Amino acid sequence: MHNELTKQDIQKMREELDYRRNELMPEQLEEVKRTRAFGDLSENFEYKAAKQALNRNKGRIRYLDNMIKTARVIDDRSAADEVGLFDKVEIYMPEEDESETIQVVTTVRCDPRKGLISKESPFGKQILGKKVGDSFVVEVNENYSYTAVIRSITKTEDDGSAPLMQY
Repeated sequence: MHNELTKQDIQKMREELDYRRNELMPEQLEEVKRTRAFGDLSENFEYKAAKQALNRNKGRIRYLDNMIKTARVIDDRSAADEVGLFDKVEIYMPEEDESETIQVVTTVRCDPRKGLISKESPFGKQILGKKVGDSFVVEVNENYSYTAVIRSITKTEDDGSAPLMQY
């Protein structure tokens, strides 16, 4: 499996890896050593918390390493009048008579609460390649779907402002 990432995604991941390996890991190892000296490990909450933090960091390092190793670098190839990667799109929902502006991003930088929609999500797949005035149906589940219309498209580049998704 290949992860479709931009050069900016990979750069952000490498920066986080450097931080986690060179700064965070030594601090966490020192904290594990310090708390181990508190005595009985079966009742040592500080030691357990330090070990958990260290293990979470190691897991994130493995995740980032794997994402970079399996990455396939992508660029936006959309036409000037089509929705593409990192474009800001005003969407109108007629049923609710509301508009919302979203930005289409890669999966590792999505945050729907902030309007950053993954290009691989059902909604993201629906709007990629659409033009102003196009309407489409978003199927949430078997019982519910809604119609949306593209109101405007603002072509943008990946400026790096969207952070990597954390877990």
